[in-house]
Amino acid sequence: MNTEPTSGESSSAETSSAESTEVAAKQWQALDHSQRRILGVLVEKAKTTPDGYPLSINALTSGCNQKSNRSPQMNLDSDDVEVSLSELRHLGVIGEIQGGGRVAKYRHYAKDWLGVDKFELAVMAELMLRGEQTLGDLRGRAARMEAIADIAALRPVVASLIEKELVIELSPAGRGQMITHNLYEPDELERLRKKFGPAPAATAGAPAAHAPQSSSPVQQSQRAPAAAPTPTAAAVDPNRLEELEVEVADLRSEVLELKHQVDNLQDKIDQIMS
Repeated sequence: MNTEPTSGESSSAETSSAESTEVAAKQWQALDHSQRRILGVLVEKAKTTPDGYPLSINALTSGCNQKSNRSPQMNLDSDDVEVSLSELRHLGVIGEIQGGGRVAKYRHYAKDWLGVDKFELAVMAELMLRGEQTLGDLRGRAARMEAIADIAALRPVVASLIEKELVIELSPAGRGQMITHNLYEPDELERLRKKFGPAPAATAGAPAAHAPQSSSPVQQSQRAPAAAPTPTAAAVDPNRLEELEVEVADLRSEVLELKHQVDNLQDKIDQIMS
């Protein structure tokens, strides 16, 4: 008896298999603001201060509330952190590890949970810790976790994250473009999109500008001669302008990277003192 599937059955099976693979590959989902901050801190500390990783609840609480490299500022207590940790464990994004002193410590599984490489993970961590930002700022901040040389090296990383739907664009491509992660809950994301929505069009009922009244030949002859046209930005070589923009963005990134190095040193001092 012939048990081979028909072409229709085969096509259906292949489609079902592809859909199953896609569902299995996408484990991530929206997180609330406390969960995102905790996950961002775990990724950050694993990359920047590996000697102190995994983290205890007290270390996580301090990391969530620290003043540097965070936006917005938060004031979580250990109970808040413990509740969010339990929720993240249920989602499979973090795990609890028993330390030598029997103090519970926590590590992340964000790389597998998000389905990203180490550079994409650094970008996602910065976006979770600070929210929306420009590519120039993001490059400098993510470079403290992974070596991202310049904006040109960052662009394919961001493009890959956009393709995976982990990053969204809040403003048109070009200088000053704003992007952010896509782990927001629906109401948060809606507010954010409204904040960066397109400029409103001119009101349909707005009165039109008054047309200039015609003047007599005598009045026309008494008018001052028109001023000579001044050079505009269009006269600047576009290639050179783009080069200057990239140079400025790289300089800003270098300054940010130096600031982050100082912040990391301060974090290490705080950990030693505590």
